[in-house]
Amino acid sequence: MEHGTIEREVHIDARPDVVFDVVSSPQHLREWWPDEAEYPVEPGGAGRIAFGGSWVQFTVVDAVPPKHFSFRWTHAEDETAAPGNSFLVVFELEPDGTGTRLRMTETGFRERGWDEAKIAAEYTDHETGWDHFLPRLHAYAPQAGATP
Repeated sequence: MEHGTIEREVHIDARPDVVFDVVSSPQHLREWWPDEAEYPVEPGGAGRIAFGGSWVQFTVVDAVPPKHFSFRWTHAEDETAAPGNSFLVVFELEPDGTGTRLRMTETGFRERGWDEAKIAAEYTDHETGWDHFLPRLHAYAPQAGATP
C-alpha cells in the first residue's frame, strides 16, 4: 500500500460559508472532531487541539473563506510546523447544488522519516479517524447553518 495521502470527498447539506466555518473555527471544530481546540483562524495561527486530554500542536497554513482551509498538525511543541515534522490537512470546498462538496486530503506520512511499519500504523490510525469524524462533520454542518 502507498500510505502517502488520505483522500475523502463528501457532499454536505450546507452552504460553503457555513462549511468553511465548521472546518476552520475552534468552536465548531470541537463539535465534530477534537475535544478541545485553541488557535487563531489565520495563516500562521498556532495553537493546539486535544483528544481525550492529549494535546497536539496545530498551525493554520491557509484560510481562504469560503473555499479553502489547511493546517499542519502533530509537530513537536518546540518546532515550527513544516514538511517533514507534521501532517498537512487540506479542506477544499465548492458549491454543489444547494450544498457543498468538501474534499479533504491529509499528507505527510512518508515525509516524517519513519520506517514502513510506523508509516502504515499512523496512516491506518488517521484513515480510521477520518472515517469516524467526517460523518460527524456531515451531520453537524447543516445544523450549524440553520437559522433559529
